[in-house]
Amino acid sequence: MPNSDNTYGVHNKQTKIISQVDDGSTALTTFANVNAAKAFFFTDDALTVMDECCTVLLWELKADGNGDNTQLKTTFAFGTKGTAGISADDDWSGQYNSRKTTLLNAGNWCKGDLANVVAFADSSDHLV
Repeated sequence: MPNSDNTYGVHNKQTKIISQVDDGSTALTTFANVNAAKAFFFTDDALTVMDECCTVLLWELKADGNGDNTQLKTTFAFGTKGTAGISADDDWSGQYNSRKTTLLNAGNWCKGDLANVVAFADSSDHLV
């Protein structure tokens, strides 16, 4: 569950569409629900970072060109801890970035090979 630090608003809103790369050699996984898609794309550690650092965190399945739910869409944003003089690195967005980088460097953010299995695309069509 995302944190609730929204007293000073939420900032740095982003929306990503996470897709399986279709190389034509393997059938894509079709998801029955959001939790199945999250578990397919992300490690438990990555999902924990998102839950702990994001103040807004919404998910939905997204259909591919064939109408199959093979993609996952997420919108996330960050509140602030509201501590006077807090370093940007210690606030929620900074924590998200540093913890994500640590997991990426350890090969522990996404399941599978990022270059060949998972593609991330920015979207301006936010869920909220």
